[in-house]
Amino acid sequence: MSAAPPEDARRSYSFLGPSGTFTEVALGQVEEARGQIWKPVSNVGEALGDVLAGRSTAAVIAIENSVDGGVSVAQDALATMPGLRIVGEVLVPVNFFLVARPGTRLEDVAIVNAHPVAYGQCHLWLDAKLPSHGHIPASSNVAAAASLLDGTSTADAAVAPPGIVDHYELDVLAENIGDNPNAVTRFVVVSRSREIPARTGADKTSLIVELPNDQAGSLLDMLEQFSTRGVNLSLIESRPIGDALGRYRFVIDALGHIEDERMADALLGLRRFSPNVIFLGSYPSADRTAVDYHSRYNDEVFIEARDWLRGLLSAEPLED
Repeated sequence: MSAAPPEDARRSYSFLGPSGTFTEVALGQVEEARGQIWKPVSNVGEALGDVLAGRSTAAVIAIENSVDGGVSVAQDALATMPGLRIVGEVLVPVNFFLVARPGTRLEDVAIVNAHPVAYGQCHLWLDAKLPSHGHIPASSNVAAAASLLDGTSTADAAVAPPGIVDHYELDVLAENIGDNPNAVTRFVVVSRSREIPARTGADKTSLIVELPNDQAGSLLDMLEQFSTRGVNLSLIESRPIGDALGRYRFVIDALGHIEDERMADALLGLRRFSPNVIFLGSYPSADRTAVDYHSRYNDEVFIEARDWLRGLLSAEPLED
């Protein structure tokens, strides 16, 4: 085994802490982060702030889960903190335990501490087993559990990751309390790098797009920038811009890479259409599934069309 590089030569990666969170599990899947410095932080804003300030090379943040959809705090941060790029993504299967101080029984639980996303993924179980319970939001799943022991929480139990008992002396009141056994959370690796990861054929492009005005058909006009180029979307969610009621931006994941002719053409269309397009990055999809599209959207088709137009403009002689 090769020795780890000295600390002053190692890169730093920020993640939602403390140790034991799903975000730390996600960071463990990032190959370039192995053997480097892992910096636990309290929230998404702090993680991304580390990247912008140069305190960290990159940050790993949750961006979407299969139960509740997009993580709004992460989407809003990426929309309002310029200079960031997504350079990769990882998927983490998610399940939860209900834990408590030693000696606590399930029937003793009146208040549950949980991260809002985790709470949303367990609410059916909690409503069925603890119909009168209250909820205290936590900054992370591990922080929810830790607060039971450090005297900072009035909760009786916490929703936490399965490995929590490896870090804290807590009793497990129930296992696998997630409402969906197939739940998965998607995490993205965010940096300041302008270098776009190489095209693989199994890529994703993330964008944030504002509509030019509030009128009938504007959303359709935006979506047609993708559909007419054969670009499929895996995520589209609206988030309020915040300057007035009815003003929204759209967080979009499109299947393909900026170097794909169809994607590049769609981005040009968006740029002409929208007053503000934020390119968040093109990067390999975590599932490595090749992007499927009709042959009429092959790169060669776009290139031939441009060559045809160039010939018309330059008055080249017609081919026999």
